[in-house]
Order: sequence, then C-alpha cells, then structure tokens
Amino acid sequence: MSKTAVGLFENQGVADLVAHDLGAGDFPRTKIRILREPLDMAVTGVMSIPHTDFEVGLDRELKAIGASEGEANAYVQQVRLGGVLVFATGSSEEVDHAAGIMNRHCAIKVEELTGREPSSGTAAGGNLPLSRDANTPPLHDTTQTGRIRQSGDGVRMFVW
Repeated sequence: MSKTAVGLFENQGVADLVAHDLGAGDFPRTKIRILREPLDMAVTGVMSIPHTDFEVGLDRELKAIGASEGEANAYVQQVRLGGVLVFATGSSEEVDHAAGIMNRHCAIKVEELTGREPSSGTAAGGNLPLSRDANTPPLHDTTQTGRIRQSGDGVRMFVW
C-alpha cells in the first residue's frame, strides 16, 4: 500500500524549492515527482491532441490515487494555468513529514479552488473519515486500500 502527499504550487520555482527541501530532509529523491504541463508535446498520432492527452492522463492518475472529481478537475485546471504538482510517495511517516514541508511552502488549498465538496463523511467504498481534525487519531498503514483522503493545509494525502 502506498501513501502519497500531493501539493499544488503556483509555479516551477516554488515546486523546485519544495523538492530541494524534501531531499535535504532525507526524503528519497526517487519518490518525489514534479509535474507541470509540458511546454513542448509531441503529437503521437493522427487524432492526438497533446495538451488534451496530457490533461486526461493527469485526471485519470489523480482519480486512481483517490482524488475526487472536483479535486482532479481543480488540479488539472491549475496545472493548465501554470501551476505545478509535487507528489511525494513513501511510508506514512515519510509522507507526513513531506506534507509538512509542502505546507510550509504554501501549497494551494484545493477548497479555495473548488469550494467544499459534499461528503457522506466516509471514504469512497469505506468507512473512514475523509478529513481529520486535531482530535482524530492519525491514519496508520493498516488502512484499507482505496480512496482515503485527509486534508492538511493545502496538501492532500492519499492512501492507495
């Protein structure tokens, strides 16, 4: 089971600083991924529309790790407008530390882009809360695989 922190940042410079600080904090560089919309995309076939192909792939990847429709749309929209996503995947402890670093760099809050999403209070297909407050104990790696989200400041964490 993997746990991933996803942070959205306003530009490549901030994302590079985040990656630097993650590496300086002993987060394995091989588990850090920076994603922005490529400036030069090759056409892969007659029906290929490179930017659309990229956005559809990003939307699919975000949903696969547990992002809701609204979250995925917000991330794709912001990447289209020049935002940059940073993914940090690892153990629960590593990802919690990575989320702290990302939040110190002012990761953009998805709620500011989408508004509050209606919630049944549980993860899709599960019975765990979507978000935690200060009185809720932390999630452990024994959580079921699925669309489990927890809100931090701007960083979202997914267990999949």
